Amino acid sequence: MLAAAIEKTGPADSIKIIDLPKPEAKDGSVLVRVEAASVNPIDTYVRSGMVAMPLPLPFIVGSDMAGTVEAVGPDVKRFKPGDRVWGTNQGLLGRQGTTAEYAAASEEWLYPTPDGVTSEQAAALALVGITAHLGLVRDAKLKAGETLFVNGGSGGVGSAVVQMAKAIGARVITTAGSEEKLALCRELGAEVAINYKSDDVDAMIKAFAPQGVNVFWETLREPDFDRAVALLAPRGRMILMAGRDARPPFPVGPFYVKGCSLHGFAMFNATPDEQRAAAEDINRWQCEGKLKANIDRVVPLSEIAAAHRLQEDNTIHKAGTLTGKIVIKVSS
Repeated sequence: MLAAAIEKTGPADSIKIIDLPKPEAKDGSVLVRVEAASVNPIDTYVRSGMVAMPLPLPFIVGSDMAGTVEAVGPDVKRFKPGDRVWGTNQGLLGRQGTTAEYAAASEEWLYPTPDGVTSEQAAALALVGITAHLGLVRDAKLKAGETLFVNGGSGGVGSAVVQMAKAIGARVITTAGSEEKLALCRELGAEVAINYKSDDVDAMIKAFAPQGVNVFWETLREPDFDRAVALLAPRGRMILMAGRDARPPFPVGPFYVKGCSLHGFAMFNATPDEQRAAAEDINRWQCEGKLKANIDRVVPLSEIAAAHRLQEDNTIHKAGTLTGKIVIKVSS
């Protein structure tokens, strides 16, 4: 089978399209004919060695996938050949990745793809959707009627946060850096979309939520805690999902006097049961028309190295040239 793989960690050009043996469906695992994968920041960190993980070599890059079940191993109970499925959490913690014609994954990391949802849409929502759900539902316990602020509502995770918060019944404030991206945020459901390049963001947040926001979702790699705590309502919750090397000052006094809480998490540390609960809501909201994938572009497998460079330019160097997810079209 064709696979996008590396022989050792390094730059995006380390990724080569090579021929590898087709994996097998062993005990508890499912062999998927991959139709679509997507690119996430964590994929670039693992590929580059920025985040150290045990890697089977050659290592196939990628966490997300969607496709059709080709075969199932003994003891698999939830799927059968011909089922359409999606999943994430591959290419991490020693597991082989997904950007290949076939991938084998434990059934605990796979979910049924709803009718009417394409493999491209399912792959694009996989990691970012589960990330958004874990932060909003498991950790922040967002409730209907509350107000949420998410820094950057047009990106992969941010766009999922906006839509899920609306599905829960919350009011949403977000930011973006262009009129096109602001329009997308409003289309996704944000009541207030602020241009962080030209508007007074904090003043506009306070005007809409004078008592403070109940949940502050930080997507930036260098959080400003003084600012965030000032914008939080009493008993507000702040969610962190980025900034591995960040060491910013923290306003202990204002934080505890307000009774706030801080939640940091990495999606791949969540249990299979936690991720399955998220996947069930993701599927339901997609069927109800409340959640859709925010796809910037779909590229063929042959362009995977360029896709990784583009993701890095936007994640690390803040190029601002992506609005949503890069999807890799693997097969039809």
